[in-house]
Amino acid sequence: MKPIVYIETTIPSYYWDERPSLTFEILRTREWWDQERDDYRLISSQPVLTELGHPLNPNREKCLNLMQGIPLVALNSEVKNIAIIYVSRKIMPSSMIADALHLALAGFYKADFLLTWNCRHLANANKFRMIHQINSELGIYTPVLTTPYELRRIPQEDSSHERE
Repeated sequence: MKPIVYIETTIPSYYWDERPSLTFEILRTREWWDQERDDYRLISSQPVLTELGHPLNPNREKCLNLMQGIPLVALNSEVKNIAIIYVSRKIMPSSMIADALHLALAGFYKADFLLTWNCRHLANANKFRMIHQINSELGIYTPVLTTPYELRRIPQEDSSHERE
């Protein structure tokens, strides 16, 4: 069975971004999406589509098209309560409730990975221990919070060469 990857908003956003300061991240996002995503079962959520569809997003149509066909997990009251706990326990600032929802959704639906470029609030090693502790207390899974740089295809060993 393929590992499950929750696709967070920054992934389709970076895919279509054109800022020179993000060139390496954009290229890696496109490489992962175009060449490696089929190694995984992708899921996402309505909060991602809502963020991508914001009227101020200049690439909203392209981002939303990129997400077509990806199954959306349900945003229910239990997930909302988990996000509220993240905010109340200071894992996420209250202004970043969408990030708390992404984390709650990925954990609640047992995604193996939450794929993001948000290293301030999500893929942040300094937060991981606290996130894991809270998720353990709540009885929910803690996904690996990662960027496309870290979620790389494992190269298949070339069996035509013998080891010396």
